[in-house]
Amino acid sequence: MPDTNYSRFAQLSPFELKDELISIASSDAQRLMLNAGRGNPNFLATLPRWAFLSLGDFALREAERSYSYLDSGLGGLPERNGIVQRFDAYATHHRDSDGIIFLRSAIAFVKDQLGLNRDDFLFEVVSAFLGSTYPTPPRMLTHTEEIVKAYLSQEMFGPTPPAGSTSLFATEGGTAAMAYIFQTLHANFLIKPGDKIAIATPIFSPYLEIPILSEYQLDIIDICMDRTDDWQLPQSELDKLLDPAIKIFCLVNPSNPPSSKLSDAVLDQLAALVRDHRPDLFIVTDDVYGTFADDFVSVFAKCPYNTLCVYSFSKYFGATGWRLGVIALHDDNVFEAALSALPEDTKRRLDTRYASLTTEPRALKFIDRLVADSRAVALNHTAGLSVPQQLQMALFALHGLMDREHRYKDAAKQLIRKRYQTLYSHMGIEARHLPDDVNYYTLLDLQEIGGDLYGAEFKAWFINSDLGLSFLFRLAQETGVVLLPGKGFEVVDTSARVSLANLTEIEYASIGRFTRQVLDECYADFKAA
Repeated sequence: MPDTNYSRFAQLSPFELKDELISIASSDAQRLMLNAGRGNPNFLATLPRWAFLSLGDFALREAERSYSYLDSGLGGLPERNGIVQRFDAYATHHRDSDGIIFLRSAIAFVKDQLGLNRDDFLFEVVSAFLGSTYPTPPRMLTHTEEIVKAYLSQEMFGPTPPAGSTSLFATEGGTAAMAYIFQTLHANFLIKPGDKIAIATPIFSPYLEIPILSEYQLDIIDICMDRTDDWQLPQSELDKLLDPAIKIFCLVNPSNPPSSKLSDAVLDQLAALVRDHRPDLFIVTDDVYGTFADDFVSVFAKCPYNTLCVYSFSKYFGATGWRLGVIALHDDNVFEAALSALPEDTKRRLDTRYASLTTEPRALKFIDRLVADSRAVALNHTAGLSVPQQLQMALFALHGLMDREHRYKDAAKQLIRKRYQTLYSHMGIEARHLPDDVNYYTLLDLQEIGGDLYGAEFKAWFINSDLGLSFLFRLAQETGVVLLPGKGFEVVDTSARVSLANLTEIEYASIGRFTRQVLDECYADFKAA
């Protein structure tokens, strides 16, 4: 491979660099390109999708009950009265359908386990499938919110049930949630240019890229995970949060790309620090990979007063194209306290901003400001995630709640963890699985792997030669394998991120072999040098 100057790619987001690598990897028509650079899973939950289709058939029959005399394909809005009885009659003729079996279970579950009215629930989801009315309330459909709250309580809180009440805002995936949070914090003067933002690194690269945009201009403070301690946060790094100039702390848990959850000890240390020293700290935790972890507990469970929790259904349910996410916020929270403490002149400016929504703008909750700001305030009345999307979200959440034997969850975990073992074994390296590991991604620490395989001198040469980017381009050109650079996620070591979610096991075996092949070639270059 000819020498190439890759410095021009150094500032690209890893997701933009991926396109360059794909172009190189796919240039040879005689081989298969293997793209492990993106975390879009190649598995998905089928039962809640069957339920969506079955509900759709029933919903259209409900719509056809109106205006059928016109014989023109014109339907009407469903009727609430008697809707469960009509569904039961419909279900008796489709009793062998997986979707109908799921829906009958769901109707019983929401009444027995969540205390919801069956007719109200079924009327909401039938109306949602038809998509013929605006989202009402705009923040989230009433029964869908209760179902998703129950799901998050099950998945995010571990053995400790949530204290107090929580509100949710349904968003177009976790990425929209990120954008809305920064936007509303800025619009409400809770963050301003020059403020410090602490970020647990390594991290999903947009968390590094958003704060430095011109409208935010935040000063990033790295809270560095310890690679040698399974990517946990040392107390010395957590102590950086004692700085009162740090307004907000962002983290992805389990981490992306190291794919390790925070240990119980670290969670307790963080909670104690916030309780005793930083009760004013804003925390944003992105917990999209929590459902792949064993015995997961969110920062939201440990620090409910201080934390905005972001969750996306995209990875666990194989639904990246659906764009389904939520923001969860405890009703008693630090953001309301910060709004209340703003100077009077700032409050007057915000009164003007939200005056079209309420006669008491100062009483507008932070989560409702998120909704309003997501539609430039003036379009608040048409805000909200589309109702068919909210329906599928509710069905996904019900699937998680009703999976009492954890069949789907265990299958998903086993799938990605077996791929992890396969990848490393075909590099000729022992694959360790520690208690806090999740394995949705893995970071190939190239300099450490090289040192283990070929010795300390090769490791030093690899580091000094700055071979991170060139290794990825070489891998793409010679083998057709696409990985992302760890550096783009604020990884200190020379490394590459491998998604273990989007290819087959045999393809991960190939990636392992090809990675070892290019490392062997680098070792040959080292000996020649």
